[in-house]
Amino acid sequence: MASEKTLNAKNLAALGAERLAELLLELATGDAAAKRRLRLELASRSGGSDVAAEIRKRLVSIARSKSFVDWRKIKPLAQDLEMQRAAIMDHVAQTKPAEAFDLLWRMLEMAPSIYERCDDSNGTISSVISSARADLGVVAEAKALAPASLADRVLQGVCANDYGQFDGLIALMAKPLGRDGLELLKAKFGEPPVEPQVRSRQDERRVIGYGGAGPIFEDEYENRNRARTIKSALTDIADALGDVDGYAACFSKVERANPTIAARIAERLLVAGRAAEAMAALTAAKDQFAKGGNWSEWRRVRIDTLEALGRSDEAQSERWTIFESSLNATYLRAYIKRLPDFDDEEAEIRALAFVAAHHNFNQALGFLIDWPAHDLAAKLVLARQGELDGNHYELLTPAAEALEDRHPLAATLMLRSMIDYSLIHSRSKRYGHAARHLQTCEHLAKRVENFGDRRDHAAYVAHLRQLHGRRSGFWSA
Repeated sequence: MASEKTLNAKNLAALGAERLAELLLELATGDAAAKRRLRLELASRSGGSDVAAEIRKRLVSIARSKSFVDWRKIKPLAQDLEMQRAAIMDHVAQTKPAEAFDLLWRMLEMAPSIYERCDDSNGTISSVISSARADLGVVAEAKALAPASLADRVLQGVCANDYGQFDGLIALMAKPLGRDGLELLKAKFGEPPVEPQVRSRQDERRVIGYGGAGPIFEDEYENRNRARTIKSALTDIADALGDVDGYAACFSKVERANPTIAARIAERLLVAGRAAEAMAALTAAKDQFAKGGNWSEWRRVRIDTLEALGRSDEAQSERWTIFESSLNATYLRAYIKRLPDFDDEEAEIRALAFVAAHHNFNQALGFLIDWPAHDLAAKLVLARQGELDGNHYELLTPAAEALEDRHPLAATLMLRSMIDYSLIHSRSKRYGHAARHLQTCEHLAKRVENFGDRRDHAAYVAHLRQLHGRRSGFWSA
């Protein structure tokens, strides 16, 4: 049983309302955040309107502030914003969804002014803004606004999304907008301009930067940015409407020859059950794909399309080709999964043998560790020890940990490679890690039955002292 002195709701309630009120006032003295919270709670007794007024007043105050928020003050600001967001959802949204929508929208609108006066590299503020954006979708579903009014708001938000505060807004509002609202929004955006409109006289144009092609003019930049915004909005609307043809129509013939765009169109056609058209969309980008480049989405969607067309043998051939060229385990697993019994085991053995002989040692080792095929990984390390690169600690550290139980010698060789690299290249910041690796080597040495032509642990340590005896930072770590 909990003591009567334990801090919990039951024990505190026993103090009585009057005593608790006195304590709250005492604790809130000099604490602005606590006072704001208490005012919100008091306002909630009179209903959502009073709380909304308190929140609106606080948001105006935050928006008006011009002072820079350094790293010490960023957390209190985020907590303040979170308090207002929570109060909107707890005390306003239930009874006055339209007012809650307006307050949340105000939070998103003021995000740029906040970002401009603080360093949000840790995402402290953006996390709150993201939550407010998600809440906006919840409130909108409560029919806070009529579709026509909501379409106007969405248009406004999409066009003012300079800091990503309105990212994904169309998808978020698709359900509240409904088909009529989405069609209205589509009409508001219109068609993207084919070519940017520029002023005729060059001396009237403002240069805002320089690129490889020369000066960057403000009007050109703004028109290109506007065209991108409109195209992005129209594709989002098409997706929300399930309009595959409308999505494809947002891209020119030249753009459809880009394998990434072709893959996006084809994937939507596949979902719509139009596999033949999906293949045609992919084929339109085949020439660009053949020129080389990282077009992984095109290859993935093409395989899905081949399967949808009943061309499974071709799909399997594509999976194996991708595996051989990239050692992509996802495609190998998909290839093996579709093989008959017994054939799958033979294919796995053949694939792992291919990996073990691969020219890229690091890629092969990483594959065998992750598959997992630890026995083959150990054999790879022992056979190709000279290819160990101690600078790849992000690969060798987990690989050594994975092999140390059953393959202590292979694990030792990987640890030694990292130790050697740190000392040879005077990477003093890694000395602590290298020292711990050496301790692990000492532990593993007790289980290594035969070092072969390699130095045993005592000889290895003596060798290190001979070459790096003056590295006091390592030896004292």
